[in-house]
Amino acid sequence: MKTRFTLLAIAFAMLLGSCAKAPEKTYLFNGRDLNNWVFALENNSVLTTDVYKINKDGNILIEGKPFGYMRTEQKYGDYKLHVEWRWVGEGSNSGIFQRVQDPDNVWPEAIEYQLCSGKAGDYVMLGGAKISEVECVGDFPVKERSADAENPVGEWNTAEIICQGKTITSYVNGKLLNKCTGEHTDGYIALQSEGGPIEFRNIYITEVE
Repeated sequence: MKTRFTLLAIAFAMLLGSCAKAPEKTYLFNGRDLNNWVFALENNSVLTTDVYKINKDGNILIEGKPFGYMRTEQKYGDYKLHVEWRWVGEGSNSGIFQRVQDPDNVWPEAIEYQLCSGKAGDYVMLGGAKISEVECVGDFPVKERSADAENPVGEWNTAEIICQGKTITSYVNGKLLNKCTGEHTDGYIALQSEGGPIEFRNIYITEVE
């Protein structure tokens, strides 16, 4: 009898686990338009629509020139961000900005999750941003990633970035590569134009568990 009760308890626990709700996703890109994004470009030298587009596959295509970024309309506090990216043609340079502060500049105050080909997962401090783990001097201080985890140029990669309080923890293709402690607990999220064409898709946030 005791054995039967134990088996029933285990089966019930497994049932509860299988019925647990998946984290609710808040999509930052709806796959149709860029209406919920704000754009910045160096010297406003071209139309933003020439740089930030949706391609035939329904992905965001950022041309990479001139320099700038597209950011969310609202600021976010704690979240887990999921972004998929791949290079179009040759590997180049771009980034995913966290804790972006006002005002909008080509190099805003933010912590960049580096996407530069061969360096994905580095942190770059922009616009005077500081973290406690490295001495932030010069224009673009860097906290290097702990390893390499990028896929070959042309293949899709996955970025997962957890912002909780002042702490930012980052993964490339499921591998933990970097962590830092910044100064801000909220900010905009942005995708950078810097170098060459890059695609983005499946951009969403979930609650930090």
